Amino acid sequence: MARLSEDQIERYSRHILLPEVGGGGQKRLLESSALCIGAGGLGSPVILYLAAAGVGRIGVIDGDVVDVTNLQRQIAHATADLGRPKVLSAKETAEAINPDVRVETYHERLTKDNAADLIARYDAVIDGSDNFPCRFLVNDACFFARKPLISGAVLRFEGQVSTFLSGPEAPCYRCLFSEPPPPGLVPSCQEAGILGAIVGTIGTIQATEFLKLVLGVGRLLTGRLVIYNALTLEFREIKLRKDPKCPLCGAHPTVTELLEYDETCGAPAPS
Repeated sequence: MARLSEDQIERYSRHILLPEVGGGGQKRLLESSALCIGAGGLGSPVILYLAAAGVGRIGVIDGDVVDVTNLQRQIAHATADLGRPKVLSAKETAEAINPDVRVETYHERLTKDNAADLIARYDAVIDGSDNFPCRFLVNDACFFARKPLISGAVLRFEGQVSTFLSGPEAPCYRCLFSEPPPPGLVPSCQEAGILGAIVGTIGTIQATEFLKLVLGVGRLLTGRLVIYNALTLEFREIKLRKDPKCPLCGAHPTVTELLEYDETCGAPAPS
């Protein structure tokens, strides 16, 4: 990449002042790419903070349109966007923040037919999906593609986040949950509710993990699951270990290709 322009040096000056980032780190961010699964509650802060940070190429896949109930927490969208595809609204908001950034949109569901091809185009995946079948599909696709996965989830007053990397000793999402729960067992935000600002906390952590990954600084949430309780303002950390019996990354895997469960990615959980 060419040297940073004067405008870029000014825009990213607070990054460049950090010895851990500097001009070289900012150039790496501008050359990096991330695929964001979902442009909703978690996807909104992820997309906006990556754009502001100068991540050069951001892919966004989401098949939904903006609904009035989204506006309580999904800050990439405005009232004027009601009825529009979320990917278009998020693209316009992100590119208005930073014209250096290119946002690539996919107004569709993530499926086993398109997941591998999409994920292969990006450096890492940030999962902001709202259901278990999609999380398992994303995890499996990232494992097969050997792509880093930054996974987040929220419900009511709590959120959780972890980073999964490929490697012989690294756990995957299935080491934490081997299979999706039965449909309807775990309520969705649509059924149980969500305190709007929580998605900002978890989404911002996800964005931070991606920036650290690209810059090669700090300690990633690999092998660790952070659980956030907004009511007590406490963060709890659980150590994750590779499960030798994991159906995906264990010694004798039974998941050897992408699977698609009954519930499609991005669809609300059944009542």
